[in-house]
Parts: sequence; C-alpha cells; structure tokens
Amino acid sequence: MTMSSINIECVLPENCRCGESPVWEEASNSLLFVDIPAKKVCRWDSLSKQVHRMTVDAPVSSVALRQLGGYVATIGTKFCALNWEDQSVTVLATVEKDKKNNRFNDGKVDPAGRYFAANRRSVYKLEKEEQIPDGMCIDAEGKLWVACYNGGRVIHLDPQTGKRLQTVMLPVDKTTSCCFGGKFYSEMYVTCARDGMDPEDLLQQPKAGGIFKITGLGVKGIPPNPYVG
Repeated sequence: MTMSSINIECVLPENCRCGESPVWEEASNSLLFVDIPAKKVCRWDSLSKQVHRMTVDAPVSSVALRQLGGYVATIGTKFCALNWEDQSVTVLATVEKDKKNNRFNDGKVDPAGRYFAANRRSVYKLEKEEQIPDGMCIDAEGKLWVACYNGGRVIHLDPQTGKRLQTVMLPVDKTTSCCFGGKFYSEMYVTCARDGMDPEDLLQQPKAGGIFKITGLGVKGIPPNPYVG
C-alpha cells in the first residue's frame, strides 16, 4: 500500500481543546469521542454529518459502548453510565475520593467486557522524533496503530517484533488517539488537540482539534468491545 493511495480528510472541525477516546458505534454509524477539559462527550453521525454533545460535571477522559444500551464514561475519578436520550449521568463507581485534583487519564473495555481506566499508563518506547505515544488501537491482523502526541502522525507497529510498518502524517501536531470505523471498519478516525498551541501555530494548523478520517490504509479494524455491566 503506497502513501499516495491514502486519503486524509477533516470530517468535523470541532476545535476540541483535547479530543480523545474515539469509538465507533456501528448501530448508529456514529463516532463517539470526548473533549477532556471541555467536559464534553460528543457523537458525530457519519450519515447526517451532525454532531451532538453532552456536557458533564468534570473532565471526561474516555467513553465506551455499553451492552445494556447507552454508554459508559470515565468522568473525573468516576465510572459513569450515560443515557444519551435524556442526557443523564449515573455514577457506577468512584475511586480515590480523597485525591481532589486527581482524574482518570484514559479508559478501555477489554475483550471480557471489563472497563479499565488508569491515571498513569505504560507506553511503547519510540524514536525521539515520534514525540509522545498516546491513544492506540488494534487492527484485524493484530497490529497496533499509535497516535503520537506532538508528532502529527499515526504509526503502524508490529507488537511482536516492535518493527514500524507504516507512518501516516497528519496536518496537525497534537494527534491524540485513533480507532477504526465506517463500513467494514475500513476507515480510521483520529482525534487531536489544540490546547497549548500559540496563535501562530493555530493559523498554520486551522484544523487542530478536529476529527480526521483516513482511508486507503489497506487494513481493517475490529469492532470495539462493549462494557457488559
């Protein structure tokens, strides 16, 4: 697969302060994501091109599908259930109540349907120019795709050998996470941030904070795991 066959498009100029946790919802042909400091969970309908937002009471670091319906999210240091229809939030569990300024950093549902979240996480060691490895996803072949914060790229890695298979550059520096979605999970969606950028950088990167779609990668992803609780 040659780089010339890859297409990168900003499908939603959302201006996220720090977009994260993209998750594809096949039933509604929608992309879920969060804007952490803006305290928002967003859902972009890929068919109507409309985006709907839900504001919560603390920084929201991740969102996931729920097997029972609706969604779950990590809000502050709380695991919460979200009812999108009435915009309500139900707290499922709270951790580290004694640490006032703490919050979850990220969260994912594992194949067993368990929702994991952490304040700190291990990352792969990458070359210096890649900057900071951030959110990642796995494709149908078991290979990793990692968004590199301050690197403006998503890199394709073989987790068994550590070999880099591909690098996809984006027109924004602060790429934060990625997921597969769309028809047959053949599209990749990438979130990014604009917080911390000075006015000159924002002029050069007007789509910073937007949602990007990458097609032509030549691989497919797998459906996200729903939370079973």
